[in-house]
Amino acid sequence: MNSKAECYVYIVPPGGTEFVTAGRFRLEPVSPSFVGTFVYGRNYRERKDAVELDPVELRLTDRTYETARMDGFFGAIRDAMPDFWGRRIIEKHAGLVELEEFDYLMKGPDDRAGALGFGLNVEPPAPQNKFNRTLDLEKLQRAADALIADEPDNAGHETAQAQDLLLLGTSMGGARPKTVVQDGHDLWLAKFSRNDDRWNYPRVEHAMLTLAQSCGLNTADSRIDTIGGRDVLLVRRFDRDWAKTGYRRHRMVSALTLLRTGDSPAERQNWSYLLLADELRRVSADPEYDLRELFGRICFNAAVSNIDDHPRNHAIIAKERDWRLSPAFDLTPTPTIAIERRDLAMACGRYGRYANQTNLLSDHGRFLLNEGEAHTIFTQITTTIQNSWHATMRRAGVSDPDCEAIKSAFVYDGLFYEAGAQDA
Repeated sequence: MNSKAECYVYIVPPGGTEFVTAGRFRLEPVSPSFVGTFVYGRNYRERKDAVELDPVELRLTDRTYETARMDGFFGAIRDAMPDFWGRRIIEKHAGLVELEEFDYLMKGPDDRAGALGFGLNVEPPAPQNKFNRTLDLEKLQRAADALIADEPDNAGHETAQAQDLLLLGTSMGGARPKTVVQDGHDLWLAKFSRNDDRWNYPRVEHAMLTLAQSCGLNTADSRIDTIGGRDVLLVRRFDRDWAKTGYRRHRMVSALTLLRTGDSPAERQNWSYLLLADELRRVSADPEYDLRELFGRICFNAAVSNIDDHPRNHAIIAKERDWRLSPAFDLTPTPTIAIERRDLAMACGRYGRYANQTNLLSDHGRFLLNEGEAHTIFTQITTTIQNSWHATMRRAGVSDPDCEAIKSAFVYDGLFYEAGAQDA
């Protein structure tokens, strides 16, 4: 990109279902990268329902915000951009055209994660509110298979239509094939299986969400639909609520934004549950509850070897003006042969990322817990998982061979080692 690019940023205010123009975002090449600027519009700031885009970088003021991080993209704007799967679909539509980051922003769907929208006109468009239906799932699964295989789907002439349907889901997090479907008044994120999956990912992830709930954790609602012999995981969107005039869209930003960091290897040294706890204590309307919940999720991730617990898989959400920790999502076991040590994606104690009881309890005060409270949470969660993970999987329809394939993920020996944490 050799010249500056700019767009208007729209937002659905709390309680509303229509976009209003919040401000203007500009991206300008400044060697060696880009600088982004954002300014709230005066008319927006004067609205009684005006709210900030996020609680860390873009507070509601009259100043011009500027950033050179992340190629000039503010965290809240980056969170509304397409994920890996969404980018793949956009690239398919673009053909041989080489895309810049700003192109991905503008080519993203109307129904992005959170409450933001982007466009070139000062007047925002009306939300489309057009969604796939659950009855489309079989066709969408075929389209996803075709995109993964990089070939036309079996229906041939339906390929372009199916890709358009898939585009509706490109802003939700993760790399697995997915789209958004509507069932009654509810919107669900449909996550498809792949032909090269090592086990039944939809059923295992559904069971993991159920297992987390049995540990007392707050998770997204989920269910399994079986279409044409293929299982599809449906996860209810918690950033949407139905109203007679449309869908209320709730602001949502990732932990990556809260931590003011990015995805690059150099920036991963800032991935820390402890720093996230500090930020959550500052921005949450109920920090004591949310920090206890966050600590429980860390214990859960350690006990199921969920090493995909990176900052994009944690979020805060604002259904009104106040920010709270969002329900848990994207919980996956990672079976491994390592017995003595396994690491989470984020630092979880004084000894780094080591998924070990000593390490998890080492900084309990950062979560507003005393040592006894932290130990009770850890014990309750690990005991529940140890005693019920297999039964929970089987009730969710996970086969015996799949349970065998993932069993090494659960409550590994090194989780309880007393020695070793000091060497982490």
